[in-house]
Amino acid sequence: MSSPAAAAAPAGSPPQRSPLRAHWQRLAAREQTLVLLAAAVIGLALLWWLLLAPALHTLKTSAARHAAVDAQLRQMQQWQAEAQQLQDAPRTPALDAPAQLQRSVQQLPGGSARVVIAGDQATVTLQAVPAEALAQWLAQLRTSAHAVPQQAHLKRSPASAAPTWDGTLVLTLPPD
Repeated sequence: MSSPAAAAAPAGSPPQRSPLRAHWQRLAAREQTLVLLAAAVIGLALLWWLLLAPALHTLKTSAARHAAVDAQLRQMQQWQAEAQQLQDAPRTPALDAPAQLQRSVQQLPGGSARVVIAGDQATVTLQAVPAEALAQWLAQLRTSAHAVPQQAHLKRSPASAAPTWDGTLVLTLPPD
């Protein structure tokens, strides 16, 4: 079966041209060249914006992103080594952790430090404890009593010239 448009055309006549093709044929050669040139410029711009520019941006930023990922990897490896060291450290019986915490608090230099133990949490109150001594004490506490800091409310002591800290630390002790 034939279409109505084909039936309307006489049997030996050429097929109808589309209006766009007919318009193209009416343009002068110079105009056709300019239209082709404009289409090529638009095509190249689209090629640049959609394909090349994103790839070049990725290439330019890849070194910085690679460095950031490397830094994250080094940090994670450091944490892994620290976790492995803590896992390999000899286990302290849970009954000794509060006693070790009490002894270590008494050895802190500076003003005074008190500890209150309630279940598996300990609250340590510090007054004028030197910053370096506090850092060493926390590292030692983590390995000896396996106590992990959960909260810290510290502020620098205003009365001393050397950096000292006042405040409270809430520590979690290992389970029984």
